[in-house]
Amino acid sequence: MSRHEPEEITEIRRAVRSLCDGFPGDYWRAKDAVRAYPAEFVDALTKAGFLAALIPVEHGGSGLSLEAACVIMEEIQASGCNGSSAHAQMYIMNTLLRYGSEAQKAAYLPRIASGELRLQAFGVSEPTSGTDTLSLKTRAVRDGDEYVITGQKIWTSRAEHSDLMLLLARTTPREDVASKTEGLSIFLVDMQAALACGMSVKPIRTMMNHSSCEVFFDDLRIPASALVGEEGKGFRYILSGMNAERILIAAECIGDAKWFIEKATGYAKDRSVFARPIGQNQGVQFPIARCYAQMRAAELMVYHAARVYDEGGNPGEEANMAKLLASEASWAAADMCVQTFGGFGFAEEYDVERKFREARLYTVAPISTNLILSYLAEHVLGLPRSY
Repeated sequence: MSRHEPEEITEIRRAVRSLCDGFPGDYWRAKDAVRAYPAEFVDALTKAGFLAALIPVEHGGSGLSLEAACVIMEEIQASGCNGSSAHAQMYIMNTLLRYGSEAQKAAYLPRIASGELRLQAFGVSEPTSGTDTLSLKTRAVRDGDEYVITGQKIWTSRAEHSDLMLLLARTTPREDVASKTEGLSIFLVDMQAALACGMSVKPIRTMMNHSSCEVFFDDLRIPASALVGEEGKGFRYILSGMNAERILIAAECIGDAKWFIEKATGYAKDRSVFARPIGQNQGVQFPIARCYAQMRAAELMVYHAARVYDEGGNPGEEANMAKLLASEASWAAADMCVQTFGGFGFAEEYDVERKFREARLYTVAPISTNLILSYLAEHVLGLPRSY
């Protein structure tokens, strides 16, 4: 079920799959049962260099393309593993790479590439603003050589397991800027130092093991050197990173869809009812075949978006369509797989119910389907703004 692709990409697939073979279903079921972070898996990905894929060679990384990074994340999901435990390090990296100072890159990138530091937390969403990022209320006020941060973030996944957080905060009140997209800034926060002087983290238990958290800032002081790029330009910076995020998440969805389709196909061949394999029945065949066609179409969009990104274009349209189509293909395949398995689809030992819960997230986050449709309507089709 792979596209025609260069041998080096195929070799990345083989290497990722080989690593993932060491983390079978029982590993993930054990973590899921107690909502534990898969530290061993993340460490193995780091040691193999996969999480440093986008870091330039001169900073200790692999210097690979976004397309290659997509292949890594796709294969993690297609193997039955869960890339959400580590994927943020891929897409957060873009903001630091593109807008960080040379001093910041030299100080952090080699240590991230080696695994000494984890860059896994992305503080953007807030309880009162949700996906209305321009209305966020977390403030960062300059005070000499420091910024003082007050506010709250929610759905900051992996905050308990990250050394660094990329934080978006308002540095100029919204009423004092000419454009509502101005006045937001990005900071690279040292989590361990912050936990000792004004930041606190509260885990949120969810339907999947996603290590989600609330993060509270109570007059947290950070050095002014933590500012990434120019003050007030943070929203523009994260927009670029969000394109990479959506493409990478879409690649994960393709991997999930492939896992569900392979799982359902194998079960339909082996499971016999009324003295015949259930896969002989068109009522079972057709949903699997339809999901396969839907997945392949979405796959083409995902890797087209990655190539536009790698070539230096602005893939806003492509990234959003890739995320939309891939997340819907993944969810359709998840539903089909449960239906194919019947009652056994709800049994933990088959991993279908775990992957089903994990796949449900991606039509909601990191951006909802409705917001993608609003983007396409307004920015691609030229329809009036709806919000």
